[in-house]
Amino acid sequence: MSKTKPGSLTVRELSTKNWDDFEAVMGKNGGASGCWCMHWRLSMGEFMEQKGEGNKKAMKRLAQRKQPPGVIIYEDDTPVAWCSLGPRAEFPRLQRSPILKNIDDTPVCAIACIYVEKKHRGSGMQSAIIDAVCDYAASAGYTIAEGYPVEPAEGKRAGADSAMTGMASAFLKVGFDEIARPRKDRPVMRRKLK
Repeated sequence: MSKTKPGSLTVRELSTKNWDDFEAVMGKNGGASGCWCMHWRLSMGEFMEQKGEGNKKAMKRLAQRKQPPGVIIYEDDTPVAWCSLGPRAEFPRLQRSPILKNIDDTPVCAIACIYVEKKHRGSGMQSAIIDAVCDYAASAGYTIAEGYPVEPAEGKRAGADSAMTGMASAFLKVGFDEIARPRKDRPVMRRKLK
């Protein structure tokens, strides 16, 4: 499935056909320290055991499934970002998190990770990426999107290990509302899609 947005953003499901584009976004380190976007999908022990190449192989297996593990966002034909998304049940570590555990039983499309390719960071495109991802999620049948962004204290920057979930200000710009704040820098946000 592919969805075109005004401003030349296109969202395409990750598959073996566009795996090279995923690698281009993630870089040779696989995102943050060999993650390959497996952080929320594995226990900490499993994640550390297969960090790097093992995580890459695990994500490549997920890319072969009918339900994709996420989407690649393109500006024109250039891959600029990756978003890991799906039902909350796809992210066991997210479910076990004392900070980000389920607020309620509402079925949501969990936006677990937004990873912007290095050359495109700081470009101000995160809100447009989130909006495009929400359009994709709605077309895939989801009715609510849920995000877990960070909101650093004034004058502070989010670290690479926490910024992977996106910035609260970018979610607010595209119609997300805060529904909980389990920690002062960690809102849980939702947007109705239909």
